[in-house]
Amino acid sequence: MKKILVVLTNTTRYRHTNEPTGLWLGEATEFVDVVHQAGYSVDYVSPKGGFVPIDPRSMKYVNEDIMEDYEISDFQDRALCKSLKPSDINSSEYIAIYYTGGHGVMWDFTNNVEIQNISRTIYNNNGFITSVCHGIAGLLNIRDGNGKYLINKKNVTGFTKAEEMIAGKLKLVPFFNQEIAEQHGAIFKKRRAYKEFVVQDGHIITGQNPFSAKAVAKMLISNLNN
Repeated sequence: MKKILVVLTNTTRYRHTNEPTGLWLGEATEFVDVVHQAGYSVDYVSPKGGFVPIDPRSMKYVNEDIMEDYEISDFQDRALCKSLKPSDINSSEYIAIYYTGGHGVMWDFTNNVEIQNISRTIYNNNGFITSVCHGIAGLLNIRDGNGKYLINKKNVTGFTKAEEMIAGKLKLVPFFNQEIAEQHGAIFKKRRAYKEFVVQDGHIITGQNPFSAKAVAKMLISNLNN
């Protein structure tokens, strides 16, 4: 059975500030918990490899399940301390790629050509590209074999401007997901702020916010098991 590749950020702060950011913890643990229960294994990759910081704000929203997954030594070792580099990845081993969120990804996912190439290969091999929340940043600049944006004419979702406003981050983020997605031809869907919402368009599955990670995983597994 092929594996699922989970993409994590290395960014420790909002650029030009001392405010920390990083991985939104539950967006990794909740997704991985669902796919593990379905019998799929995962690997973890980040743009630089190695250490993955956790957004301290995400720790305010943990529950017992998230904490239990966070405390698993395999997750701490392979995801948070020793994530793989893109050059370590053999794309043919994966049936899907999943971009986690946390504001940090807006700086190191968007223009990472190596991970874009991995995603395109998985997609071209009939695999799935998935994301949640700010993780859509990893999809924004992927191009297909004809040089067109992969999300062009695709229905997608991600963390919204309204949600940025509620989070108090409007002046800290380098762009807004909806604006870039629509500039690249996507059809951006959204629902009420901070409510679970997932969109599927072919082999692209995206979730709006942190509360959508499990739903993304369940939709992916439903497709893989068909």
